[in-house]
Amino acid sequence: MAKSKWLWLTTIVVLVLSSFAHAVRAQDDDDDPDRQPVVKAADQGPDAARGQKIFQQNCGVCHANDATGGRGPDLVRSPVVAHDVKGDLIGDVIRKGRPDKGMPPMSLTASEIADVSAFLHARVKEGLQSARVPKVYDLQRLLIGNADAGKAYFEGAGGCTSCHSVTGDLAGVAKKYTPIDLQARILYPEKLFKNTKTDATVALPSGEQVHGHVIHQDEFAVGLIDSTGWYRSFDRARIKVEFNNRLAAHRDQLFKLSQDQVHDLFAYIQTLK
Repeated sequence: MAKSKWLWLTTIVVLVLSSFAHAVRAQDDDDDPDRQPVVKAADQGPDAARGQKIFQQNCGVCHANDATGGRGPDLVRSPVVAHDVKGDLIGDVIRKGRPDKGMPPMSLTASEIADVSAFLHARVKEGLQSARVPKVYDLQRLLIGNADAGKAYFEGAGGCTSCHSVTGDLAGVAKKYTPIDLQARILYPEKLFKNTKTDATVALPSGEQVHGHVIHQDEFAVGLIDSTGWYRSFDRARIKVEFNNRLAAHRDQLFKLSQDQVHDLFAYIQTLK
């Protein structure tokens, strides 16, 4: 991914990790009852601890041992990591590499990839805990885009109207959330909407099709709650399965939006009051 694609993350994560950290460090933590203690990535679980060792052995030379970047990009601020779910995106990059960027494919096992994913997510959490973000952030610092251009993207190339309506689910949305929370919901909805599940259709050898919400998936099995409310698990080697993540469009946008488009889109959404 071109370097410019990473720079637009001055939205949520960069704002969190960079812009405010110095200014708010002067505040006394005791004054903020919601302040969470910082937990080092390796202390967030045995999988993250294992993942740290695997990452440092295989990836640290380019991405630095703490994943903040060197010859390779900063993974703490990576959109791939931000939208990864249990290694589904990170694993794809590890297995296939990024030959055009000088990253070779790696032959890590599924469990090693899961541990590396746990470590990277733990590093993001560590960064968020150590940054001190004010609960109310000045709208004018975020509102630097062109609302008309954002509307044109929303109604046109962005394809947002295929799922959203400014008179329906988005009516008055700018009044419901603070500016920084609204921007987070635009860019990272799956981190906030915990009840949103991936749907799947499983085709059995008998021809029967099973529809339901995915509870578990890995390289070997898929488990879901079917339309009758029963949990069913299937061997992936014996079935065909199609997944439908209702937030997939938001994931895809991360690889398409320019920094200016992010600001324009937010400027337009902010007018929906």
